[in-house]
Amino acid sequence: MTKSSVLGYPRIGADREWKKALEAFWSGKLDEATFHTRLQEIRLDHLRKLHDQGIDLIPVNDFSYYDHILDTAVMFGIVPKRFTYDGGVVPLSVYYGIARGTKDAAASEMTKWFNTNYHYIVPELNGVTPALTENKPLIAYREAKEKLGIEGKPVIVGPLTFLKLSKGYDKSETETWLERLLPLYTQVLRELAEEGVQWVQMDEPVLVTELSKDDLQFLQNIYTTFAAAVPNLNILLQTYFESVENYSDIITLPVQGIGLDFVQGLSGNLESIKTKGFPADKVLGAGIIDGRGIWKASLQEKVSLLDVLIEQVAPECLIVQSSCSLLHVPVTTERESNLDPALKSSLAFADEKLKEIALLTKACTSRHADILEAIDHADQALLPLKQSQERNRLDVQQAVAALRVQEPVRSLPFAKRHIAQQEKWKLPLFPTTTIGSFPQSADVRKTRQLWRKNELSNEQYAQFIREQIDAWIQIQEEIGLDVLVHGEFERTDMVEFFGEKLAGFAFTQYGWVQSYGSRCVKPPIIFGDVAFVEAMTVEETKYAQSQTQRPVKGMLTGPITIMNWSFVRDDISREHIAYQLAYALRQEVEALEQAGIGMIQVDEPAVREGLPLKQNEQADYLAWAVKAFRISTCTVQETTQIHTHMCYCEFHDMIDSIEAMDADVISIETSRSHGELIHSFELNTYKLGIGLGVYDIHSPRIPSVEEMTTMIERALRVLDPKLFWINPDCGLKTRGHEETVASLRNMVQATQIAREQHHAIKAV
Repeated sequence: MTKSSVLGYPRIGADREWKKALEAFWSGKLDEATFHTRLQEIRLDHLRKLHDQGIDLIPVNDFSYYDHILDTAVMFGIVPKRFTYDGGVVPLSVYYGIARGTKDAAASEMTKWFNTNYHYIVPELNGVTPALTENKPLIAYREAKEKLGIEGKPVIVGPLTFLKLSKGYDKSETETWLERLLPLYTQVLRELAEEGVQWVQMDEPVLVTELSKDDLQFLQNIYTTFAAAVPNLNILLQTYFESVENYSDIITLPVQGIGLDFVQGLSGNLESIKTKGFPADKVLGAGIIDGRGIWKASLQEKVSLLDVLIEQVAPECLIVQSSCSLLHVPVTTERESNLDPALKSSLAFADEKLKEIALLTKACTSRHADILEAIDHADQALLPLKQSQERNRLDVQQAVAALRVQEPVRSLPFAKRHIAQQEKWKLPLFPTTTIGSFPQSADVRKTRQLWRKNELSNEQYAQFIREQIDAWIQIQEEIGLDVLVHGEFERTDMVEFFGEKLAGFAFTQYGWVQSYGSRCVKPPIIFGDVAFVEAMTVEETKYAQSQTQRPVKGMLTGPITIMNWSFVRDDISREHIAYQLAYALRQEVEALEQAGIGMIQVDEPAVREGLPLKQNEQADYLAWAVKAFRISTCTVQETTQIHTHMCYCEFHDMIDSIEAMDADVISIETSRSHGELIHSFELNTYKLGIGLGVYDIHSPRIPSVEEMTTMIERALRVLDPKLFWINPDCGLKTRGHEETVASLRNMVQATQIAREQHHAIKAV
């Protein structure tokens, strides 16, 4: 009989109970014992829900205290040397130190989980001798069985994926590291088998990326080793986010099941299974319900897909499941009372996806009238949104169609613009600035809530925002920053703020998802054609500029970031959505310029995360992503300086595309990666203005002047001093007042040292 499963479930809870528990523990409001108890309650509630919805293979060990890759690292004792650790089970103080940093040690690097908006902590292997500290999957399995009677499916990050996502070793050492890790993985699996575990989900998402011959041999060695060690344990080799590469090699691996993504990887995986078949002795985990999107599936289309798969796989060898973990979607639509009925009836968050999976699983073995009726009823609910006016704005569609065939370019090339801008702004060597946002205190958040509840008038709220701007303009001037920002105190989120002011967007009340650690975001929903309505940022930016003689940057979020950080409609291409957003933002850029704002930052931190996993699709994506940015910014005067910002990504493979965006100044994170990004510029010449973030704002620690001076010195070895800016690596919204001011003072002091050293060298 066909079974049902999911690859993972959201950790945070419908009310973000998980986030609140973490932050209470970090602040000292929960002791460690109470904290463990609270997280167990949340974890068990999730398992009960999966069981009650009829999910057969329920994942365990997908829950985390911060991040599942960090969990895997500490399970194997992989703790960076700068943290005090003497072996054994890794204490929470060390665990959270790795994730968040401590007073004396910088946090480990954080980067995007493949092409999603989830961030994982990058394991550091250098100088570490791995050892099994505790069998986390076994602990999770026992808990589910003993507390709830649930026969769980332990989820483990596979060895090849773990190594590929780690740093601190040379590729030539891969085999050596596998020799160190495989005995530990094998011990974990043996203990699971001895406990009576039936299925283990071994996540190997790297199998959807390009693999070398060596990688394929490593893969064969890994799973041959496991097969010999635990011959009676069923391993489901799980892939997601795309179609697998080297399908023929993977289906011959000695595992009992293979999980494939039939959403993002539909065309490639379906073609492979049709032309090359599927082994009769293996179970197919068919990921047919989108684990990343929030739209209800057309269940009749999914039934048709299942019928095709059943031609290749017997129903009893089929698992109907999500395409990836449901970590990437909100928990439930149940309490979303403010959404338009046509929109809400088209949405499926995690809990609704469980119901879809359960219904489709039944349809694999029975086409009883009530099942067919339920499928038809679900599909009928999708029609009102498809036919709505919001999805059929002819003026937007016609304007975007015209933009698609145009080449957006600035009036002058950068070299000439740079001269004109220097003459206008007369900035010093190594101009200092920030990325945009300043700390949003409890008072700021409370006041915004009062305004949203209509307990403050628009005039009272506007006055409050002006007072915040006044205070931080003064602080920036006292610190000595060269280019100022207004602080973004009126903004809850860099995407939500703009979505609230553009047509075609909708917002949930409880649609939170985890971005990193306890940081949760509530992505807007782009459900219709995007249209500019009225100026969005002019009032606050113009006011800030009126309070200072120094330049104030206008702050916008770029089209690709808004798209990649939103849940987007699935009935038109992402390229088309990007151009709609770019056209709307162009009108805002022009409004800022007309209001006298001569520096405008259009942030694109999410360009890299949208890069397709398939190399043959990347050039096309980058081409239209760059075009969308240029559509937004190309109509300004040559003296108007366009800035952009990117963060927490690897850029070595897209330096050319970044330069093609033709921004006058780009700021890029480099501190969290401990300066490693600078290596990209050691290998590639960059001819535009650039600021490499000199300190990590995601850690509460205050960086020293010496740390930042070292970062600046290294950058100046490979970058043109005349084009170099100095800034933090990201916005300061989540930081406290005192640490922000102290860090920026140190940054300005480090800049002054760098200026003096540069002038001294020139004098010699």
